Amino acid sequence: MRFSHFLVAGLSLAAATPALAQDTAPPSPVTVSGSASILTDYRLRGISQTNKNAAVQAALTIAHESGFYIGTFASNLAGWGTFGGANMELDAIGGYKHSFGSATIDAGVTWYTYPGGFSESDVVEFFGRLSGAAGPATLTAGAYYAPKQTSLGNFSNTPYSRGQRQDNVYLTGDAAVAVPSTPITAKAHIGYSHGNPGLGPNGTSLAPTGEYWDWSLGADVAAYKNLVLNVSYIDTDISKSESAYLQPNFSKGQVPGGASIAGGTVVFSLTAAF
Repeated sequence: MRFSHFLVAGLSLAAATPALAQDTAPPSPVTVSGSASILTDYRLRGISQTNKNAAVQAALTIAHESGFYIGTFASNLAGWGTFGGANMELDAIGGYKHSFGSATIDAGVTWYTYPGGFSESDVVEFFGRLSGAAGPATLTAGAYYAPKQTSLGNFSNTPYSRGQRQDNVYLTGDAAVAVPSTPITAKAHIGYSHGNPGLGPNGTSLAPTGEYWDWSLGADVAAYKNLVLNVSYIDTDISKSESAYLQPNFSKGQVPGGASIAGGTVVFSLTAAF
């Protein structure tokens, strides 16, 4: 679905509307928001999708006042994240968001696609998130479930790997606290993955060692108007021995003995939102 067509049509309509009408017309039932980012590394659940190299990303969301929304996300890929030859991730997202007092629920589905790659690499995943305030902190709990599908099959050289279709569960906890009288927001994340203990048909997996933890500590800095600078330390508990059977896929450059793409690192990003 080409969500950008909606954006272009909306901007054209806004440009053609007289200023006075814009001032007096009721708020539109549809809102469009998005962002563009530059990162030193694209880490998905603690694992580099860009071979520990830089990434350029963009996101767009079209939301209705009822709470329903659709969106898309795109990023370049490399190395482990090539997913059957693709050098791009392009996701389609649909969901529903609603607030109850100080709490907000957000539930929907994401379709991860990889243009130019093999269709067996695509992943469909359902998600649910609950967020709310606790004193000065904003807390979010999330659950993500990818049902059994070929892209999550066990095709590795581990015992009993016969391409069995697998599912995957990912649980998260996030916290954000604004530092008073500063443009800084401190952030923390922890996640737990449980899924197929092997590699999918194209050498990748949502939970490559079967189960593992990832976490991050960092901060957002409101740099200028809609620009936000983030710096985060990201790591996992995946050891060299646990990921030995994943080599050379799981090392930078996919060469034997290369640095693990799940090792701890500091990631910088700059995001412009609208």
